[in-house]
Amino acid sequence: MRIFALLLTVSLSVLLAACSKAPVTAGAKTAVKNQHSLVIISIDGLRHDYLDLHQAPMLSELAAAGVHVKQLQPVFPSKTFPNHYSLVTGLHPEKHGIVDNSMYDPIYQRQFAMSMQQEVADGFWWGGEPIWITAELQGVTAATYFFPGSEAEIKGKRPSYWFPYKHDTPLRERTEQVLAWLAMPAAERPRVITLYFSDVDSAGHSYGPASSEVREALVAVDAEIAYLVNTLRTRGQFEQVNLIISSDHGMAEVDQRKYMIADELFDSSLARSVRFSREIVSIFPKEGEEEKIYQQIAERYNPEHMRLYRKAELPARFYHQQHARIAPIIMLAEQPWIFVRKSLLPGLKADPSFLRARGSHGYDNTELEMQGMLIAFGPAFQRAAVIPKLSMVDMYNVMAAAVGLTPAENDGDKAALPLLLAQD
Repeated sequence: MRIFALLLTVSLSVLLAACSKAPVTAGAKTAVKNQHSLVIISIDGLRHDYLDLHQAPMLSELAAAGVHVKQLQPVFPSKTFPNHYSLVTGLHPEKHGIVDNSMYDPIYQRQFAMSMQQEVADGFWWGGEPIWITAELQGVTAATYFFPGSEAEIKGKRPSYWFPYKHDTPLRERTEQVLAWLAMPAAERPRVITLYFSDVDSAGHSYGPASSEVREALVAVDAEIAYLVNTLRTRGQFEQVNLIISSDHGMAEVDQRKYMIADELFDSSLARSVRFSREIVSIFPKEGEEEKIYQQIAERYNPEHMRLYRKAELPARFYHQQHARIAPIIMLAEQPWIFVRKSLLPGLKADPSFLRARGSHGYDNTELEMQGMLIAFGPAFQRAAVIPKLSMVDMYNVMAAAVGLTPAENDGDKAALPLLLAQD
């Protein structure tokens, strides 16, 4: 894969771009009246109440001064890849095709997982039109520093600048690159930029949402956002940049002793593919075996611990029935229960952290603990506005409007636009 880079002709303070890579040759860009850049910052796993539960002074300042969406409801399933991609496309997973972090395509018999770099970078999986592609198709330069979908060619396009995901990239390196992009001459500067931080989510999984580790991770991410904001203020650029800071989902505290052994509930040899996670098990039966598998589970499971669905029986509010990658049979855990596999159970029990509180997401997307939050600040947005609740799919239209783009077809509610956007 080619790694796109950036050659900067800016001041020495920005030429720290030893971490920059080489630019894509972009075509002529359309001149637009609004030259403000939009920076979309994802804080993975930022639960709706973390500003109260933990300390994040810069996020709190921006939330108070700009728009604070108190609860951003994730799409179902409340997982990382589906929600990041719904945020930037305005589509539910049944339309854009990223129906889970781990997927099976029964038509093409292909497997997908977040760790499968070749698949993550393959446009085959990614439907819809993410905001960076909307920008590029309309002659506006886009740059992505990590974001699900940003490594793939979609509709024959890629962002002008992008990086393949590298989990251990230091936070400051990511932030400096965004600042380097924003320091480019106005005619060349990306006007859609993404930035991604995973640390809060990682700490939440390992130690639980109320832990000191989550507090420390949030402090570190908040410091990066403060560094970004204060650097832009020093440059005199802050009033020229719009910020959207969003989470993808919340986090529920789980007790690992409350587990269900998923593969003891049915005969997995009757399935052609099973996608396991702690919260959702998706079963693709072999031909003629669907009813047998369903009845096996129906006879063995505890309805207080999980829900059993046929694809056609999934609640309409999930918007999760219309894609081939959605399994014919789905087991959904109830908080705080989790699924484990029989072969992995000995290792789980032997782990010293077995008795420690941990965190999970992927549950019913209406559960309070699954709710995220969103903060918007900048010349495009309302000031001191508090919005109780919006849906993940509502934000793509807002992003497009902030940059002056015509949005692609999407599922978002346009009633969200006047709630967030400053009125002329």
